[in-house]
Amino acid sequence: MKTLISTLTLGIAGALAIGIGGAITLTPDTFFASYGVVLPDSIDLYSEIRAPGANLAVLGALIFVGAFKAEWRHFSASLGAALFLAYAAGRLVSIVLDGTPSSAILLALVIELLVGGSCALALRRARSRSIRKDHPQLA
Repeated sequence: MKTLISTLTLGIAGALAIGIGGAITLTPDTFFASYGVVLPDSIDLYSEIRAPGANLAVLGALIFVGAFKAEWRHFSASLGAALFLAYAAGRLVSIVLDGTPSSAILLALVIELLVGGSCALALRRARSRSIRKDHPQLA
């Protein structure tokens, strides 16, 4: 059952990062408009937006692999926790420095905290399984 939960967690986290990263990379105007943000017409800005979007999609693919390959599970859970909790941390810094954003952005923050926290729990499960497997005397 714990493996199923980890599989679902990493699958959802990976798919979410792939989808969001892909949308930011391929259709940034549409993606940001869904948050009420209108991007100015700037080639440089689009480059600066598409690059981290592609990064997010690639990292999502690495997280997604962990849903199906047990030997990747620890790495993928670590990456998922770091990725989603870093986004949440950045949003919290922005709230402190810039003020409260729209409800859509606050919802994104909640989702990032939930997904990142779930990945952290999957990491904990993967680590304890690894310890039991490598050191049965500690189990």
